[in-house]
Order: sequence, then structure tokens, then C-alpha cells
Amino acid sequence: MARLLVAFPQFRVADVVKTAEYYRDVLGFQIGDYAGDPPVFTHVSRDYVVIQIGNLQDKDSPTRPPGGVAHNAYIWTDDVDALAEELKGRGASIIAGPLDRHYACRELIVADCNGLVLCFAKRIT
Repeated sequence: MARLLVAFPQFRVADVVKTAEYYRDVLGFQIGDYAGDPPVFTHVSRDYVVIQIGNLQDKDSPTRPPGGVAHNAYIWTDDVDALAEELKGRGASIIAGPLDRHYACRELIVADCNGLVLCFAKRIT
């Protein structure tokens, strides 16, 4: 049976460049190549995490539907507290955390410039 190796979430946003630059400047990611002129797609990466950023087809449709999922991406890290300090220093929009959950994870919840929610987590014992 085939193994699944990695997943790259794809976020649809109104402004690909603005979003990519936010991920670079505030969340510490690197920007990949842009596709299109003006850009309609890129990806950002940090360590083993890749997020694809694509242009919304309909500028009036919301990036994050009302009542949507709690997190748009759940990202594992080896040090939630160090990441929290780093992101606070970069001016990230911290929604919650770091905090310990009853399901044995320490989490940091951050909103990006589009209101998309990222949860950075570490398993605790």
C-alpha cells in the first residue's frame, strides 16, 4: 500500500504577493517563485512546511468561509514557546497561546493577514 508523505495546504487569497510577503516578514517563511503577471500563485516554505498561495477566482468570495474550521492549517513544531516569542517579536497576530490542551498538545494559534488561522503545536507528555 502506498504511504502518504506530506501535505501542502493551499490557501486562496485576494492578494498573492501581499500574503506571501506577510508569511516571509511576519511568520519567517521563504517565498518561492511567482507564477503569472500579475502573480496568481506561489508557495512559501519554512523548514519542512510548505503552504501554497493561490489567487481567489472571485474577489468577492471570502478567503475563510464564515463558520469554517477552527484552523486552516495545523503545523507541528519542536518548540512552541520559542516560536511564540519569535512571532510576537515580528508582530504576528496571536489569537491564543502558547497553551496546553487536554489532548496532550501545546499550541500557539496565529491569524495571518487574511484571517486564515494557523495552529502551531507540539506534543506534550
